Amino acid sequence: MTATATNPEELSLKIERVIAAPPEAVFNAWLDPVTLAKFMHPAPDMVAPEVSNDPREGGRFDILMRHGEAEIPHHGTYTAINPHSRIAFTWVSPFSPEGSAVTLVLRPENGGTHVTLTHVKFFDEERRDNHQGGWSRILDVLDGVLAQGG
Repeated sequence: MTATATNPEELSLKIERVIAAPPEAVFNAWLDPVTLAKFMHPAPDMVAPEVSNDPREGGRFDILMRHGEAEIPHHGTYTAINPHSRIAFTWVSPFSPEGSAVTLVLRPENGGTHVTLTHVKFFDEERRDNHQGGWSRILDVLDGVLAQGG
């Protein structure tokens, strides 16, 4: 994780991980709502029972995460979709300020995919750190989902 900031809105995080699946599979998983629902679990007891998207630049996605009885809506707009190499989107949630955005960069590595996830703009360091843990777990779950064939 990398964090640099002169004020809380400039906080960012960066996570790098190698996933044991080709870039095409990783890319497609992020844009397929059925697969996205299988791995968008930032905590062990959290699920994503409702996921929809319009996977094109300018298209919107909606993810409803459920933690016990609490429902946490997330949505955003795809700002860049470069097949098998890059996906960028805005990230709107109750825990993120306006202008929060995520970029995924995918590149082949040792038969798998090196993923670099960068998330910018947080209310404070605590929320940034919470997202760091959540995104790390999401990437771990994605690796497991793809290992099982999606």
